[in-house]
Amino acid sequence: MSKQTQVFIRNLEVLARIGVHGHEQGMPQPVRVNVTATTEMLAEDDRLEHAINYETIAEKIRGIIAAGHINLAETLAERIAAMCLEDKRLSKVCVRVEKLHALPGAEAAGVEIERER
Repeated sequence: MSKQTQVFIRNLEVLARIGVHGHEQGMPQPVRVNVTATTEMLAEDDRLEHAINYETIAEKIRGIIAAGHINLAETLAERIAAMCLEDKRLSKVCVRVEKLHALPGAEAAGVEIERER
């Protein structure tokens, strides 16, 4: 019997240098990131070192963003998904990247991707 567990981060807000338009170049803007990662492994011994650590995932997301300007939300989502799937315990990841000020009158605009190993 399969035991799937989802580890998630909801509405992580960060400042990112992202976008292709002139007004987006060189100026950080707020971005919201959501990640849901699927694993079949549980930390049944109640030890953090055996768990999928969402703090580590959040730190790595911040590292990807800090590495420099990214043109597309799609690229940021792909980089986050690839980073998550480096952990062999994860079988699937869903990443949503939302630019919070991309469209007048809209709360957010962005992209959601799902990747499997």
